[in-house]
Amino acid sequence: MPPLALVTGASSGIGRAFAERLARDGYDLIIVARRRERLEALAASLPATEVQVVAADLSTDEGIDTVAEVCAGRPLTMLVNNAGVAHYMALAELPAAKARELVHVKVVAPAMLTRAVLPGMLARGAGTIVNVAGMLAFSGPAPASQLPRAVYAGTLAHTVTMSQTLHSELAGTGVNVHVVCPGIVATEFHEVQGMDLSAIDRMSARDVVDGALAGIELGESVSTPGVEDRGLLENVFAAQLAAFAGQSPRLASRYRAS
Repeated sequence: MPPLALVTGASSGIGRAFAERLARDGYDLIIVARRRERLEALAASLPATEVQVVAADLSTDEGIDTVAEVCAGRPLTMLVNNAGVAHYMALAELPAAKARELVHVKVVAPAMLTRAVLPGMLARGAGTIVNVAGMLAFSGPAPASQLPRAVYAGTLAHTVTMSQTLHSELAGTGVNVHVVCPGIVATEFHEVQGMDLSAIDRMSARDVVDGALAGIELGESVSTPGVEDRGLLENVFAAQLAAFAGQSPRLASRYRAS
């Protein structure tokens, strides 16, 4: 029986590139997105692959529950949590509905789909969960004038931390968790937001997918396809652990009244 992958946000961009690459690698597919017509067009373009189309809106509890049921009921080899929405705004300007949509798609949906797929993967002793985040996960210290997108960047940082922690939780089980953090990618993602990035050199969606799958083979829990010096990431992670280990029940001297 061929391996089986479920890919969210598969109708375009990185999700479509994941579906196409996994099909070439011999996977059967379950492809998920809001737009059924695009999913059906993708399925038709992969005639040698068994493809199940699931039209669902992951910004809603109903959509999440629909896909979670599929995750729990099928023997998935790989889950790719890729779906996203491009709400790049300062928090004070972000409408409540868009903030809610963003958190549902990038935080609630990956958590619930992962929760649904894990029992089966653990029982089989094998499986891979791939979460798609982005380099903005590491942009917290940047000036607000440069990156006014607090909620969006925050969801990506959540994805990185959740993936790293879950990777550790599942050590030795045969289930692997990986997060890929691309920079700016040449897809329609930004165009939906009304952003013209055509003049900027951007990575292809195919390169992002190739980087993620190569990172898994290298044993990386976090892959950054556009960062040549892996040591930069290792320094970030080492500093985080050093700060975590450096805590004390005593109030730090800089916070004490002189």
